[in-house]
This record gives sequence, C-alpha cells and structure tokens, in this order.
Amino acid sequence: MEIALRFSKTLLILGLLIILALIYWGAGFYTDWLWFKSLNFEKLFLTILLSKWAVGLVAGLTVFLVIFINLLFTRGPLSKAAETRPISDGDIVTLYQPPWSRYVQSKKLTAVMAFLSLIPAFLTTLAVTDNWNIVQQFLHSTPFNLKDPIFHRDVGFYVFQLPFYHFIYRLLLWTSVLSLLAVSGIYALIGGTVQNGWKSIFRFEQAKYHLSGLAAAFFLLRAWGYHLDQYMLLYSERGVVYGPGYTDIHANLLAYKVLFVLALACTAIILLNMFLSRFRLVLYTIGFLVVGSIVLGSIYPAAVQKFIVVPNEMNREKPYIENAIKFTRLAYKLDSIERKSFPAGRELTAQDLKNNQDTINNIRLWDYRPLQQTYSQLQEMRLYYQLKNIDIDRYIIDGRYRQVMVAARELNQSQLPPQAQTWVNLHLKYTHGYGIVMSPVNEVTREGLPRFLIKDIPPATHTDLKIERPEIYFGEVTDNYVIVNTKSPEFDYPKGDENAWSTYQGNKGVKVGSLVRRLLFAISFGDYRLLLSGDITNESQVLYYRNIYERVPKLVPFLTYDRDPYIVLANGKLYWMWDAYTTTNMFPYAEPYNHRLNYIRNAVKVVVDAYDGSVDFYIADKDDPIIQTYSKIFPGVFRPLAEMPEALRAHIRYPEDLFMIQAQKYAIYHMEDYRIFYNKEDKWDRPTEIVEDKEELMEAYYIITRLPGEKEPEYIQILPFIPQNKKNMVAWLAGRSDGPNYGRLLVYEFPKQELVYGPMQIEARINQDTTISQQLSLWDQRGSRVFRGNLLVIPVKDSLLYVEPLYLQAEQSKMPELRRVIVVHGDQVVMEPTLEEALKRIFSDGKGETGQTTPGAQPATGDQSVAELAREASRLYDQAMERLRGGDWAGYGESLQQLKRVLNELTARTKE
Repeated sequence: MEIALRFSKTLLILGLLIILALIYWGAGFYTDWLWFKSLNFEKLFLTILLSKWAVGLVAGLTVFLVIFINLLFTRGPLSKAAETRPISDGDIVTLYQPPWSRYVQSKKLTAVMAFLSLIPAFLTTLAVTDNWNIVQQFLHSTPFNLKDPIFHRDVGFYVFQLPFYHFIYRLLLWTSVLSLLAVSGIYALIGGTVQNGWKSIFRFEQAKYHLSGLAAAFFLLRAWGYHLDQYMLLYSERGVVYGPGYTDIHANLLAYKVLFVLALACTAIILLNMFLSRFRLVLYTIGFLVVGSIVLGSIYPAAVQKFIVVPNEMNREKPYIENAIKFTRLAYKLDSIERKSFPAGRELTAQDLKNNQDTINNIRLWDYRPLQQTYSQLQEMRLYYQLKNIDIDRYIIDGRYRQVMVAARELNQSQLPPQAQTWVNLHLKYTHGYGIVMSPVNEVTREGLPRFLIKDIPPATHTDLKIERPEIYFGEVTDNYVIVNTKSPEFDYPKGDENAWSTYQGNKGVKVGSLVRRLLFAISFGDYRLLLSGDITNESQVLYYRNIYERVPKLVPFLTYDRDPYIVLANGKLYWMWDAYTTTNMFPYAEPYNHRLNYIRNAVKVVVDAYDGSVDFYIADKDDPIIQTYSKIFPGVFRPLAEMPEALRAHIRYPEDLFMIQAQKYAIYHMEDYRIFYNKEDKWDRPTEIVEDKEELMEAYYIITRLPGEKEPEYIQILPFIPQNKKNMVAWLAGRSDGPNYGRLLVYEFPKQELVYGPMQIEARINQDTTISQQLSLWDQRGSRVFRGNLLVIPVKDSLLYVEPLYLQAEQSKMPELRRVIVVHGDQVVMEPTLEEALKRIFSDGKGETGQTTPGAQPATGDQSVAELAREASRLYDQAMERLRGGDWAGYGESLQQLKRVLNELTARTKE
C-alpha cells in the first residue's frame, strides 16, 4: 500500500511538471505567433512550423511502424515460448515455464511492443525536425544550369537533392538497425528456452525468414549508401585540391561501384538462402564485402596514389586541378572579377590632385578604433547612452558626395545607475535611444577632434540632413522587452535639468489585450510584474526581440548574416541595413571557407526600421538559385530590390564579410593555369600594417575615389595584396557599391617587373624616417600614447598615395586626438598636422597650390588685404601654439617664421 501511494505521488509530481512545461512552452509559442503576426510574417511562421511538424511526424511514424510491425511478427513465437511445457530428463518429467513468461501476456504484449516502438520514434521526431529546410529545398529545388564534370549532373542536384537522399538513407538505416537488434534480441530470448539456447534460432522457420529479410533490407540500404557515397567524392579532401583527384576517380570511385555490387549480392544471397539454408554462403558473401571494403577502400587507393600519382602528380592531377579552379571561382563568384593593369612608379602632380579633389577630400583620417573612444567621450551625453559601433557610409550633403563616420546613440539599460534599474524604468520608461552622431572622415578641429555634421540631443546639424524620427527602439544593444503606450509617458531625452517625454507612435508591437494574453506574456517572459502593473492597459504594446541580431535571424533563420549591420539616415528616419547571404557546403569541387561553406551569394538586403521594428527583405541577387528556391518556399517574404525606397538604395554597399571571403579565395584562385596553381608560384597574401603599436592583418576599407578610366568618383571597398612571403604590393581588389556598378569586383595588378611598396614596407619607411621616429619617441616620453591608425593605400589617377593618421592620447585621458598625418608618395615621407599641409610639402609647385586652401602653407601676402593678413596671423599663431603643445619644435619654429613674415607685411601695409 505504501509503495503504491509513493508511486502515485511520483506520477502526480511528474504529471504536474509535464503540465507546467507544456504551459510554459505554449505561452512562448503563442507570444512568438503574435510577434510574427505583428510583423506580417505569420505565413512564414506557419510554413516553418508545419514543415517541422510534418518532417518529425513522418520520420517518427516511419520508425514506429517499421519497428512495431517487426515486433508484431515475433508476437506468436514469443507467446508460444512463454507457455508451460514438459521437459523430460530420463524418467523425470518437469513442467517448465520461462521466468519472463509472466511479463508476456497476450493482452499486454501488444501494448508493450507499441510503447517500446514509441521510444525510438519519439527520439527520432525530436532529432529530425531541424531538417525541415532540407525537405523544403528538395521539394522546391531550382537548377543551377551548371553540370559537374564527373557525373554530369546539375549542381542543383548536389545542393538540394543529395542532402535529402542522405537524410532518408540515414533515417532508414537507423530504423533497420534498430529493428534488427530488437528482433534479434527477442529471438535470442526465445532460443534460450530450448535446447542449444540461442544457437538454435535459425531452426525456427519464422526467425530464419524474419532475420534474413531484415538483413537483406540492411544490405540493400548499404548498397544505396555506396551509391550516394560516389557523389560525395566531389567533396574529397584527399588530393592536391578540394574535390576528387586522380586516385578518387580511378580507385575510390571503382571501390564504391564494386561495393555497391557486393552489397546487392549480399542482399540477393541472403534472400536466396531463405530457401537454400546454406548459412555459410551468407557468411562468405558478407566476408567478401568486408574484405572488399578494406582492400578497395584503403589498400588499393593508397597503392594508386603512391605508385601511379606521386611520380607524375602534376600531370595526373591536371584535369582535376582545372575542375577545382573553375568550380571554386564559380562558387565564390570570382569568375566575374575584372582584371586590369595598374601602372607602377608614376608620380602625381599638384594638378593631378586638383583633378581628383573628390578623392582627396574623402581620404579617411579617422580610424574607427580611436574614434570610438572620442565619440563616447563627446557624444554619449549620459551614462545610459552608448555609441556601440561606428559605421562608414556616404551621403550627398549640401550637394557634395561625402564619406562619413556615423554611430547610433542607443540606450543601454544595463548602464543605468543601480538605484534607477527598477522594473518601471527598465520596461516602461527608458525604452529607446536617441539620434545619431555623424562626422566627415577627413575633417578635424584645431583640438584634434572630429568636426560633427550631426551631434547632440536633440540632433543638431548645419547641413541639409534632417532627422525627423530620431528615436531608436530597435538596435544592437536593445536586449530587454519594453511596454509602450502605457498610462505613464516614456523618457525621450535629457533636457537641461529636466527630461523630455514622449509616447510611441508605431503599430508594430503586440497589443497586451485581454488578461489571458497578459498572463501568457508574464509566463513567456518569466515576469509576474506584468500582471501587477497598473500602468499597462489593453491598448499598450509589447516590443520584444528588439535586438536586431536576434530579431532578424528569428524571422529568417536559414540565411547567414554579415557581422556588421549599419545605421542609415533616409527620408528623415533611421534604419538598420544588414547584408544577408545564401550559403551551402554542397557546391561540388569548390574549396570550403573555414570548413563551413563553399558557396556564398549576397542574395538579400535586410532593412529594419529603428523606430517601429518593421523588417523588409530585398533580393539583391535574383540569379541565385538558392534565393529562388526560398522565394518558392516562402512566397511574398522576399521583395525585388527595385521596391526598396530610393533613399535607402543609395546606401547599399558591397558587404564586408563577402568581400573578405572573396579576397581570401582570390589570393589563390586568381591562378588559372594548373601548373602555376599546383606549384603555388603566384600565391598572394593579405598584407599586414601597424595599428596602434602592433602588427596586424590589414582590413579592407571603404573609400570614395575615381577608378582609372571612370568619369565619376564612387564608393568602393579596397584591399591590397602582397606576394606570399614578400612585402611588396602586387595588386589591389576593389568592390563597387554605387548605382549600376553595384556588386562588381575589379582587381588591378601591378607590373611584376617593378617594385610597388606594400603596407609594411611603407611602415618601415615611416619608422626609418629620423624626424618622425624622434617625434614619436618624444611624445611617448612625455606621458602620451601614440596610436597609429589604419594605413590607407589610396589610388589616385594612375598612382598611389599612402596615408596614415597619428593620434595622441594622454595617459589620464580616454579621448584620442588626431595630431599628425603621414603621407608617403614616391620617395617622400612627410608628417604634418593636417593632410593638406602634408600634401603641400610633397606636391608644392612653388605657389603652394594643391587644389585647395592649405593651412600652414607659405603665405602669399602680396595681394592680401589688411583684414586677410590679420586673420592669417591669428591662424598662424594658433597653429604655432598647437605645435608647441604637441612637442613639435621644428613645426613651432616654422610657424613663428611664417607669422613673422605676415606681421612684417601687416606693419608695412599700415604705414602706407
């Protein structure tokens, strides 16, 4: 009685736990449904959900039926073996009943078998639901219109169909093995009740037929597995290139074909043996299969590789190297890169700079790393605001095409003072960030700080850029849910000694609605205070999944996303733009990137409204078969790029991650001749540079420049290349972002017979310059830390400029200041307080003309008015003081000499 009571309590507790888990799961499911519906993605939600359920149900039902039916076949023999029967031992007859017979009752046996079949079926259902994407892609596959060179099948077969066949194969093989083990165990149990024990299993006709049938099914599946393994040779990593080589095609492929035949032979002989009863024949066949797999799968390929391939490897592997080059270039879209020559050793003139002012005026002097600290000190304004990332973009500002640095001012609730982190503040009051900060990439104040185009709260600007909706409810640090449209207003922004308040005007949140829905929100969020707050009404909206790193992948989890979404100001509103990729690891013959993918396309541009959280997906590469397949699976989710508002289209850019992946692959796969590729004679590397005081791999960077042969400047991404184990530069890769040229890649190659300095060679020249090295040492000794920014290689006309900014940061300060700019061109290395002065020193033609007014130039006083001379004297004095504070004694003396000449001229003018 006590045991029964204890068992009942256990069942009751277990039942309650299951009910609570179901309620929690149901609440989360319901709130997710409401969230998808609020964004008009409920069809996508249902498609994924039903696909998961369908795949899990079909797979689980298959496992259940196969195992259950096989177990039912053993029911008769099992019941018969459980019966009491006489056993004679001489003159003694004993009634024997197996000890397990009491568990085998006809009424309960079927239920027990069903329960045992349900266990692996349930586990299988849980395990396979994430394969919904494989099934959907199989059902909606799109051809690539490209055939592999070995089996001559469309690439779409490998990307969309082969993964499905492998999924079905593994499911059926798993089911057959489980069935065989379960049935074998039962027949062994039955055999234990007769003389000779389990060894007498095959004396029972039913056991013989049943086990033979299961074994035949197993080997039939293995034959199919060997057939599928042939196609997997296209992803071989054994040869000199990724994909099948000579040994794979002439040895491993043969092995799979022979093993396929042997597995079919095993199937046929096992079935035939059901009538011949020659068990040794079965053992011999299986033995042949095992021996064949060892000899043909390992010994024979090793022999072919050693005695046939290695002595003449390059020629043997020739067609396979060419296949790998072709398909890797196609997979990463390297085949569309335009190759052009770029002259080396040419020097620019002052007139060249005048003709390329758009490039010169957009040379980026601000490195995002020190600028991050400067922005934080100058523009975060309050503890709870955070300028998390600095993005680089371009805008037409007052009619000029300009490159800018921009950061969103988000509200980070974790930075509120501890006493202010109340539930009301975290969920009802402090709901959004406010505005952006923007500065040109090339402008600096006299104090070495950025000159802001947009700053402060509310956003202030002296340009034609306008922000009409500065609130940021959705961003990169918005990790908490908030409730808006409550009885109490939301904190908008600090305003002197008081605060400004606002109310959310969007409609993309989920309304709280009834008490039941409110209860489900409380369960889903694990927050009972949702039920107790008197400020929440039925019309209040809940904003959740606000962090875009969570929000967008939750909507569309089957895309791969770039690491860097960026904020955009368009039509007075703020948006997040994010590049998304379609990828696969099943593109034949293509070398993988980081062992994760071997095909990638920037197929989608994602736009998130920073105010109301609405998300739009635009197709950026309509020729990509994978996005075409997803468009069939989810009609209406992906919109044509032409539907993107023009103001937003002006800010799409060549994605950073894709560019770096393509650059890494192109460093090897620009070699299209198999001989050069085999010997890696012309392998390129990514250069290094000095950042701060450490040598680091160079990052790709955005610039505005006019490419050779083009009429207009454009926004491009650049990365130089150097030869393997060398430091000189051999080429640079450019990704174009503007207008009809968007998505095009160009590589400019330098003449191989001429020296073009690479980034580290330029860094070495800077270090070897005595004036610069002495100045850097002096700064370091005076308690300041020198931060060396990105070295930029700037193509101008048919030559190169190298520009590196230097920042000073006092030990007690967290605000780096831009104090010097180093410019290298030809054999000249100069360092000046500004880029203009550095360019003047290099390109002065005796009149100080480089195409623009150059601070620090020799004053041409002859035709200046008294007022102009006075302003020039004031400027030179400020410059001299700045150089003095920076410890630049030579520059200080030069400024005083210029000031003296201006004052003498001013004295002479006043005497006239």
